[in-house]
Amino acid sequence: MRSFKVIAALIALWAGAADARPQRIVSMNPCVDAVLLEVADAGQIAAISHWSHDPAGTSAPLEQARRFPAHGGTAEEVIARRPDLLFISPYTPMATREAFRRLGIPMVSMGVPATIADSLAQVRQVADAAGQGVRGEALVRRIEAALVQAHRPQPRPALMRMASGLVPGPGSLSEALMANSGLRSVAADYGFAHAGLLTLEPLALKPPPLLITDRPEAVPPVLKRLRVPVAGFDRRLLNCGGPSLIPAAKQLAAIRDSRP
Repeated sequence: MRSFKVIAALIALWAGAADARPQRIVSMNPCVDAVLLEVADAGQIAAISHWSHDPAGTSAPLEQARRFPAHGGTAEEVIARRPDLLFISPYTPMATREAFRRLGIPMVSMGVPATIADSLAQVRQVADAAGQGVRGEALVRRIEAALVQAHRPQPRPALMRMASGLVPGPGSLSEALMANSGLRSVAADYGFAHAGLLTLEPLALKPPPLLITDRPEAVPPVLKRLRVPVAGFDRRLLNCGGPSLIPAAKQLAAIRDSRP
């Protein structure tokens, strides 16, 4: 976290502004978008990523995200926004980074958090870089309070599998959220050591005690015949951590509470 405070100080010198907070923040990272929308002043945000305007891709409330302009991810579009702070991701091409570097644009790279602790740390890092540390701490407290409220001490076994077949693996943020809300993932029982695709045959041979999926209406007929209990979950809440941990924990706790 200290390094991000240093970055914020350097931004102030680079911009030559009396206010140490960056005034034209651009994000190329949808996970950062969601945090910025919560901690930054509206006037600080020059543009967010196009993913946050996509109903299927955003992890932020769509109505909130669409209040801000979005860019398509090209270097030209980003540079045209004249950012004094730019959030990128590990997937930003090296040539694009180099273009930004040559122009002296301050950059902060953020990945997708793998754990709840990583997610809380990322909130603090984004907020500190934006000069909004107090708001960052307030958001962290909101997330922690939601996790405490959603906590259930007696776990129920369940399998999270998206309609695409994707199963979050052991050690993932998804499994940590499930465990916090009283749901024990059984992904390891199907041989998963990390995220992967689970075909229908293993499910039919070994029906899960509870199936959590993003499209309960699309559950295969064989699972219906086997009377597998099914619960719906908004998969967009798993795209990133940050503020989406709050509704994600609440939804999972509701699923846990709906089961005997």
